[in-house]
Amino acid sequence: MIPAAMTASLRDKWDARYRAASPSDARAAQVLADNLHLLPTHGRGLDLAAGLGGNAYVLARQGIATEAWDLSSVGSRLIDSHARASGLPVTPHVRDVIAEPPAPESFDVIVVSAFLHRPLCGAIAAALRPGGLLFYQTYCQTRVSTGGPSNPDFLLADGELLQLFSDLKPIVYREEGTLGTPFIGFRDRAMLVAQRPSA
Repeated sequence: MIPAAMTASLRDKWDARYRAASPSDARAAQVLADNLHLLPTHGRGLDLAAGLGGNAYVLARQGIATEAWDLSSVGSRLIDSHARASGLPVTPHVRDVIAEPPAPESFDVIVVSAFLHRPLCGAIAAALRPGGLLFYQTYCQTRVSTGGPSNPDFLLADGELLQLFSDLKPIVYREEGTLGTPFIGFRDRAMLVAQRPSA
């Protein structure tokens, strides 16, 4: 559990950042954009730690009724405004996902990007319905630039994303580290698409 004072500080930080943003700043994570062909054509989706809702909009355009959860009320208002104007089935919720994780077997698709709280990973996996898909992308300790968090608590060790979701079947995994030519390819992050077994 994160102390209330730290939660409030995080909320203030993201509220301030999103006040300077617009819906056009919303971007889908590469793990989702590169693997749209794996999505179902209907069902219930969650964009967890949604930020400006870039992932939520992509899910909704694919026909998935989507919830967008984030700590920031400012971000959630922007998502609500854009979803209404666009006619997209996205419902934002101001929610501390660490204090209130998703319920077991409640979503067909969950997308997480640029967010890491290791104790939550089990609840995220359990929140998938049988056959459901997780699209996860976040920053790594092994990287070629200084982008992303500086706190090592929020950076994945080599291969860690696979370990955190070892109960799921990996479909796509990508982590390039420092191999080959720097600054070309998918660097500084790891991505995973994984499926909860049907039985």
